[in-house]
This record gives sequence, structure tokens and C-alpha cells, in this order.
Amino acid sequence: MIKIIDYKAGNAPSVMHAVNRLGYEAAFAYHPKDLYDAAHIILPGVGSAKATMESLVKMGMTEALEKMVLQKNVFFLGICVGMQILFEHSEEENTDCLGWLKGGVVRFDSQKTRVPQMGWNQVRFIKSTPLGTQDDSFYFVNSYYANPADSADLWGEADYGGSFTAAVCRNNIYGTQFHAEKSGEAGLLLLDSFLRLEKEGKTLC
Repeated sequence: MIKIIDYKAGNAPSVMHAVNRLGYEAAFAYHPKDLYDAAHIILPGVGSAKATMESLVKMGMTEALEKMVLQKNVFFLGICVGMQILFEHSEEENTDCLGWLKGGVVRFDSQKTRVPQMGWNQVRFIKSTPLGTQDDSFYFVNSYYANPADSADLWGEADYGGSFTAAVCRNNIYGTQFHAEKSGEAGLLLLDSFLRLEKEGKTLC
């Protein structure tokens, strides 16, 4: 079962629409118990890292997510802020995050470029993954970006006042700074590839 975490501050309905458009059935997850039959978990993100973490803690989701993703190896996709909170810490409101990936989240330099970044940007996928993604343009809305401590976690990058992390992956964990659900055919192709991972028995990232 595909589960999309809805913490009311994200864009879960948009992600659900994209998943349904691809022909998949999915359900929103509001409580930890909703995750226990999940084969794929998607965490959308709109807003701040702090608000997202506070919502997940209030919902009791953090322990359930660790059990399902880190222990049971359920496939996970974090989108935008949902990717940023995979790291240890975010500069945004000095927020401690999940810490599944080593590194932190930093703000774009407003002296070099306009903040936030809003619009389409070309992503270069520098790491081969089971998703088989190709370089393409995706839609971004972000003031912060991840800075992985381990370069092996870097999946894709883009340029905005310099190179920045556009996508990450490790084992069963994937994250995109861009909004795949708002990125047209390229975004739908990425989502479809993610949702096919287990069904086709592909290897981990």
C-alpha cells in the first residue's frame, strides 16, 4: 500500500492527485498505525523544517517512520522540506531533524541570488539508481537546500547561485528538493519509477 503522510502543512493532496493520475491507489496517513501496511511512504513538504518536525512529533510519526523505513526498509520518498528533514539539522529556525542522513540544511546566499528559488531548474542526476532518472527540468520552491556530509548520498544537483543538492538517496531512502508532483511528465516519470521499485524487485539505491 502507498501511504502519503498528511500533516496538514504539506501538499499531500497534490501528491495524491499525481499518484492517482499514474493509476495507483494510495491512502493518507494521519496516525502511526496507518503506516504499518505501507510498501511505499511519501512525505510531502511545504513550509518550514521546524513546523514539519513539530507536526510529525505531535502525530507520533517519528518512531513509526524509523521502524518502517530504517528497520523494515520500506521505500521512502521525501519531497522538498520532506527531503530536508532527512538530515541532522536545518538552519531554518535552528531545527533538529530526523538525522537519517549525515549533514545539514543551509540557506541560499541572498547576496548571490534571489531567495526563495521559485520555478523550473535543470537537474543533473550524477548517481545511477534503480529509478533510472534522466537529466530534466523540475519545479522548485525553496530558500534552503541540503548539504550532505557523505557525497555518496548525492543523487542529483542543480545550479542556483552555484551548485546545490537537488536530490539524495541512500538504500531505500529517496529525497527530492524539487516538487515531482508539480514537475509535469518528468516528475510523474520519477514518481512512477519510485512506486514500481518493490513490485519489480529492483535493488536499493
